[in-house]
Amino acid sequence: MKLATYQNGSLDGRLVIVSRDHARAVDAGAIAPDLASALRRWAEVEAPLRGLAGRLETGAAPGVFAFDPARCAAPLPRAPQWLDGSAFLNHGHLMDVAFSKPPIPDFETIPVMYQGASDDFLGPHADVPFVSEADGIDCEGEFGVIVDDVPIGVSAEQAEQRIRLLVQINDWSLRAVGAREVRTGFGFLQAKPSTSFAPIALTPDEIGAAWHGGRVDMALHVQRNGERIGAASGGEMAFSFSQLIAHAARTRRLSAGTIIGSGTVSNADRAAGSSCLAERRAIEMIEFGEARTAFLRFGEHVTMEARFADGSPGPFGRIHQQVVRASSATRD
Repeated sequence: MKLATYQNGSLDGRLVIVSRDHARAVDAGAIAPDLASALRRWAEVEAPLRGLAGRLETGAAPGVFAFDPARCAAPLPRAPQWLDGSAFLNHGHLMDVAFSKPPIPDFETIPVMYQGASDDFLGPHADVPFVSEADGIDCEGEFGVIVDDVPIGVSAEQAEQRIRLLVQINDWSLRAVGAREVRTGFGFLQAKPSTSFAPIALTPDEIGAAWHGGRVDMALHVQRNGERIGAASGGEMAFSFSQLIAHAARTRRLSAGTIIGSGTVSNADRAAGSSCLAERRAIEMIEFGEARTAFLRFGEHVTMEARFADGSPGPFGRIHQQVVRASSATRD
């Protein structure tokens, strides 16, 4: 089942179900007005939503319309929590180089995670506002999961049963600001602007064998102004999403609608490229003794799309956004 949120002037938007080929959609408001409401009542609404999705595929659903990703907000325009991990060890090791810092203790055995802002997520085609190019504007391609209520102290095995939806994410970062905040030892704040999402959230069964071991084993294609940055696979996560959920819930419960991110998708094979510019710069520092890739500037575009192994278009749809100066930003 594929779900999206159309903008309608409200804080949580309007829930729609999207056909598997992304050509058509149908309003799901008679079942749940928005995705946040659906997640809070998942046991009650899942079967009716799946029934409507089935009728959409067979042509039996009433009120079908052409699906337009440009009308989409983030699947969850706001959420009770946004918790982002760093589950790709290769990326973490390269970031140690980029930030000239010692390795994080127990990095390979205990997940690293921070809590970001969750009140202002951006849709797949929204302009993304930044105050200054000097802050080191960077994109970060990730995968994520949305959970329902998760009890405190849940095990990784139990946590997998709490995953309701998968999402594709661009976790925007300000690297110059982040370098200072990392040294404080107090976590990110200004370095993490509003996060962007691909238009479609989907149930894990929609990607078949590409969902296994609590990981999204798909290549995340990242482009800057049409130029390839990378196509790293999500299958190399050192910690599964189930393990990340269990880590987050070790000392507190998680509310329905909490989003858990994988951290920047990264592969040990350099041929896969990178999912963020900071990682590319770190590789350049290792190989050439200096970073050669500039961070993003106003007017540039970033595109992200997860694709199957055969190269066919991905199930989440596409993120395509422009970097703009904050004073002139349009918020779609």
